[in-house]
Amino acid sequence: MVRPRVALWSGIAAAVLIAVAIAIPSLTGWNVRVKSFPPLHAEWMPRIGPGLPIAVALGVAAVIFAQRLVARLRWVPLQLIVFGAALAWLLSLALVDGLDGIGTILNHRYEYLGTAREVTDFGATLREYVERIPYAHEDNWPVHIAGHPPGALLFFYVLVRVGLGSGLAAGLVVIVLGATIPVAVLGALRSLGAEESARRAAPFLVFTPAAIWIGVSGDGMFAAFAAWGLWALARAATTSRRSEGAVSMTAWALLAGVLLGYCVMLSYGMPLLGVLALAVLFAARQWWPLPIAAAAALAVVLTFAAGGFAWWEAFPVLQQRYWDGVASRRPAAYWMWGNLAAFAISAGPMVAASLGGAVDAGIRRRGRPGVLRDDGVRVVVLLVAAAWLSILLADLSNMSRAEVERIWLPFVPWALLGLALFGRRTRRIMLAVQIVFAIVVQSLLQTGW
Repeated sequence: MVRPRVALWSGIAAAVLIAVAIAIPSLTGWNVRVKSFPPLHAEWMPRIGPGLPIAVALGVAAVIFAQRLVARLRWVPLQLIVFGAALAWLLSLALVDGLDGIGTILNHRYEYLGTAREVTDFGATLREYVERIPYAHEDNWPVHIAGHPPGALLFFYVLVRVGLGSGLAAGLVVIVLGATIPVAVLGALRSLGAEESARRAAPFLVFTPAAIWIGVSGDGMFAAFAAWGLWALARAATTSRRSEGAVSMTAWALLAGVLLGYCVMLSYGMPLLGVLALAVLFAARQWWPLPIAAAAALAVVLTFAAGGFAWWEAFPVLQQRYWDGVASRRPAAYWMWGNLAAFAISAGPMVAASLGGAVDAGIRRRGRPGVLRDDGVRVVVLLVAAAWLSILLADLSNMSRAEVERIWLPFVPWALLGLALFGRRTRRIMLAVQIVFAIVVQSLLQTGW
């Protein structure tokens, strides 16, 4: 097990980073161009809503019983419990604002749902998509439509067409999808031979502060697609290539490619999932699924291109709109590190302990192989490293100035896996910190996304 002091000092470092990121704009009057509570796109709005007592009760029960349950339950019941608990946690936090907490943000004029209701011919929409991205266009897209490929709009367009186009209905769909994220991540870990680590990580994947944003934003849906794509890739990489296994491996690889390829059509930042995909294959010591999955992902991208939207043509147009807009007024001197503070709030301050734990375990494994024999440790260290590398690349790209509390949601569960490397008592304390932190943030701040 990783030493408890790693969790202590990592958590303190995260808390200091968060405090500094909050304090500097407030004390200096530095306008970093978000709402009134940087580094989050949020406003100070203390409140007590109907979901609060439910969230508190769930949190208390999790701290007392979660570790015992995840250690004793058989795998299928565990997956069902994980889904149910995640669903309850997402709903309880959203319902701090009552029913409005579920659908109001999705109904915002900047979001996808309003435009999706207006689309009558999606083929025509694809053909004019790129030309309507620039601010100069007289009928330019709303912020989120312009800032994302059309896969996100297509998802909500389908919801509208099947009768789930209200804010409440679409919000519930997003919440249910968000509740499947820990199920997918745990399944990927188990496929990679790290079931014990999966069980230890389960409470942190369920009771994450990121649920505040997963349950109310399109990015929560993106995170679900990403998690299931990586799960399918893990299944492909750990399926035998002999006889019937070859067919199964090919099917899993195709599914992984389709899901991950669709992720590229959901957000311009999602090609960074390639780092995690390579980590999954490296952890499995198996590369045969790579060309199949890559071909399937490319097929998704080319299908959209055939319909009129070429990702490679749209991205430079989007970059120009981004810099014509608020990004040019958001100072890099703040956001290059303020982004990390926002991520530490979204994932919870113990995400720093996850990184610290992975580094500590990796060093000990390399220097003293006999100390950590569980191969699950290797899998966790690889996935945590890949998640943090993706986050670093996203930060350095300068295409994520602020709002990363939602933009980086697809990387949150993988970045948290290192918490499984700590001992039982330390994990319980860290889980309590994460839960209390989530409840406090949701009760004090009105988040913009």
